[in-house]
Amino acid sequence: MFGALCRALLRLAGWRMIPGAISMPKAVVVVYPHTSNWDFIVGILYRYASRTPIRWAAKDTLFRGLPGYFFRALGGVPVNRRERTGFVEQMTQAYADNPRFYLGITPEGTRGSVNHLKSGFYRLAVSAKVPLALGCIDYAKHEVGILGYIEPTGDEAADLAALAAAYAGRRGKYPAQQGPFVFADMDQAWRERGGA
Repeated sequence: MFGALCRALLRLAGWRMIPGAISMPKAVVVVYPHTSNWDFIVGILYRYASRTPIRWAAKDTLFRGLPGYFFRALGGVPVNRRERTGFVEQMTQAYADNPRFYLGITPEGTRGSVNHLKSGFYRLAVSAKVPLALGCIDYAKHEVGILGYIEPTGDEAADLAALAAAYAGRRGKYPAQQGPFVFADMDQAWRERGGA
């Protein structure tokens, strides 16, 4: 019943769910682009409307005090982005321990403009040997859902190119803030090529 309510709220707000839910038992759900706080609300509505128990990673400061209980109840997993904490290793174990597990990660890591993506989502998919489910909140088309899947090969450049192609034309609420499909160690070369 709550799922039906969430579907109705999405429709009322003018959003259309991309046909098809996650069809894999396990996946790292890439949530791209991420440029607005509204992404959280649309994403949570989709989580319940699609009846897919997607956990989601967010900065640990959101989980302090009373709000932390609320965010955990909605599937939140705190991440300390200020230092290495073994998050990828912990989540790899969670994938191994559960027959069905989905974790949503925003590769940009922030709503603001960035020069590169954080690589944790990719390293986790490679480590856990699970596909990347291409989650999208597209404000231009008012569509939310899963665009498809990519099996990471370990060839970062090729896989990032595939991600860029899959998300081509998809727009966040503030498109100018969308991050390019490069990791930090690729950022300098990307800028030297003029961002192409």
